[in-house]
Amino acid sequence: MVRAIILTLALALMATAAQGRNSVDPVRVRAQLDFLAGPDLHGRGSATPDEAIAASYVASQLQSYGLKTAPGMTGYLQRIPVLRQALAGPVELLIDGVPAPDTTPLRVVGGVWGGKVAVLGRIFPDTKAAVLVVPDTAAKNADIAKARAQVGATVTIVVADKDTPRAIDAIGGRPNLPRFFPAESPAGRTSTIAVGSDTMQKLLGAGATVTLSVPFTLAHDSTTNAVAYLPGSDPAAGVLLLSAHLDHLGVGADGTIWPGANDDASGTVALMEIARAMAAGKRPRRGILFVAYGSEERGGFGSRWFGDHPPVPLNQIAANIEFEMIGASVPKLAADRLMMTGYERSDLGSELRAHGALIDADPYPEQQYFRRSDNYALALRGVVAHTVSGYGEVTTYHTPQDTPDRIDAPYMVRAIESLLKPIRWLANNRFTPRWTKDGQPKE
Repeated sequence: MVRAIILTLALALMATAAQGRNSVDPVRVRAQLDFLAGPDLHGRGSATPDEAIAASYVASQLQSYGLKTAPGMTGYLQRIPVLRQALAGPVELLIDGVPAPDTTPLRVVGGVWGGKVAVLGRIFPDTKAAVLVVPDTAAKNADIAKARAQVGATVTIVVADKDTPRAIDAIGGRPNLPRFFPAESPAGRTSTIAVGSDTMQKLLGAGATVTLSVPFTLAHDSTTNAVAYLPGSDPAAGVLLLSAHLDHLGVGADGTIWPGANDDASGTVALMEIARAMAAGKRPRRGILFVAYGSEERGGFGSRWFGDHPPVPLNQIAANIEFEMIGASVPKLAADRLMMTGYERSDLGSELRAHGALIDADPYPEQQYFRRSDNYALALRGVVAHTVSGYGEVTTYHTPQDTPDRIDAPYMVRAIESLLKPIRWLANNRFTPRWTKDGQPKE
């Protein structure tokens, strides 16, 4: 009888452990989401104390699962110095010495800039100008960037339209100013200003001269990565890098909190859940680095720093999978599917899909999602790196309405569960992903 009871208890414990390894608890997921995107963290603004608290929370969770410090690290946090330009007064745009009243700074660089004007669509091969004027609201970003580089412009002026308020909302209600590592400088950064139609007409006049004045001060900030490691059983097998970004836009200019539940508390929760499941299972063949990056929203500082200061050599990282905005399904895909950015650039996506991952190619290539997340910093350095995501253009994207109650919770839980088996396969298999021809980005 005693043996039977012991056997029954053992089987029950084994079943519970197996369930922990292969299932995701919706209650735990919601609790973590509520904390990360709750009011007490004030939107986890990039390189703020709130972001540092979020990083400490994630690090403590990863440590509680039994994960170790990464090779060469003595703790679970990477603290990264960042310099930031801050406005010291109003931005002023002068046209032939006269202030333009209807201007909206979108992205500006501190200092005094300007000179002669070139107009998109009227540029000759030898045209040089300090200011590029874009009168066409339908102009493509790629064409604007190409023209700006061709003429050498440091200031771009566009027409304010119905999408301008959305653009301002997307950057937190205030203009973006450069942030950079202490060893860098903002050299080469450009400013973008939106103006009304009357001001645009003045700019189109022959020989106009523009002066943009951006008073600024320098502030010393720091951003924080949370890093933990699950050692593998075969040191020669390489390492997987699983990641998400833990920051968002913080507090807007009017004091409104931008919670960032979908972007990217959802991905951070996925990272923690997958870490918990992997730590509870059999030791994988490959080691796994779990990293929650800081400051993705304001320049990708966490991932760029990690790429420059990896705890293991980058050539030992077999692949990187970033989890981003998995709280809403993708309208162009089946209801249970995720998308992988840059799917066609390597053989990673097809292999994961063959082993049960519910992922498809990104159906929105025009949005360039592949280069808009932390995977890109690693991809530029040669690591096969992709982002797995839900829908990126939900109505709550970069708004104060990105709250936990607007997350599609059943979809999010299913998405996390669907990734456990293929990631476990990748961690134990000898398959090493490779870029396809011309798949690795160069710039």
